[in-house]
Amino acid sequence: MIEIGAVEAAARLIEGRLVRTPTVSSPGLSDLLGAQVTAKLELLQRTGSFKARGALAKLLSLSPAELAVGVLAVSGGNHGVAVAETARLLDVKATVCMARTAPARSIAAVQAAGASIQLADTMDEAFALMERLRAEGQTLVHPFDDPVVIAGQGTVGLELDQDAAPGAFTDVLVSIGGGGLISGIAVALQARRPDVRVWGVETAGAESMSRALAAGGPVPVPLTSIVTTLSAPSVARITYEHVAALVEDVIVVSDAEAVQGVRDMAHHAKLWTEPATACVLPAARRVLERVGPDARLALIACGGNADLNEVLRA
Repeated sequence: MIEIGAVEAAARLIEGRLVRTPTVSSPGLSDLLGAQVTAKLELLQRTGSFKARGALAKLLSLSPAELAVGVLAVSGGNHGVAVAETARLLDVKATVCMARTAPARSIAAVQAAGASIQLADTMDEAFALMERLRAEGQTLVHPFDDPVVIAGQGTVGLELDQDAAPGAFTDVLVSIGGGGLISGIAVALQARRPDVRVWGVETAGAESMSRALAAGGPVPVPLTSIVTTLSAPSVARITYEHVAALVEDVIVVSDAEAVQGVRDMAHHAKLWTEPATACVLPAARRVLERVGPDARLALIACGGNADLNEVLRA
């Protein structure tokens, strides 16, 4: 497991190169949920999600030789865009493996950044393709199975702690795909606000972390959720260990609840989020049922890369 020093080192590494996204109170979501709500707006990050943090921290940590052979990523959407854009900024060759079910805008964004894109039929096949290309010598920038990437994502938690008033939140809700974001945030908050509870959120059909917790370790899971950006075929041992040790629980919501969350976020918070972000809203109601109405919530708005027409069709 990583320690707070790794997250602080990542923060120094990426400082000034990315957006310090706002941490704001949300009167609209507070009224909707009946509890005080603070939101960390990572959807305003470069590339529209938190993923730019881990990608930049990783690429800046690589040696010239590792960069020279080109970097490789596998992604359900946002990580691929982040790696492609970061590689473009650093003038590094990048290859991104994605499933054809990934959001069309994410595929287009990877191509627009100049990265080579390799498409597979499913996320399982995209991960397998990534392993084959890795064996050919490209430098892997894994979306979550990497301590440097996890530390980079953990800078979200550092900023949340620094920018929110003392006592502003008792509970933090974080979406889980492979678990890199929640692992980093949990490390940061365990060190800075140890009394705060951290909760994970998944959608049904993308339950890699909750299945791992039930099994006592990472297991392969069938992927059926429409929320492709949360659809990791398995979590990593490192993210499983962080969540098992530092996270209160992982809540699973339906695809329909996540899509309704997009509408509720837009209506009540004036935020355009993707379903992978909006799933924290129905989960927040369950957290309040468990811990009581005096809880104060912090919601990580991790990304906003959703196409309006796709959400309306869902």
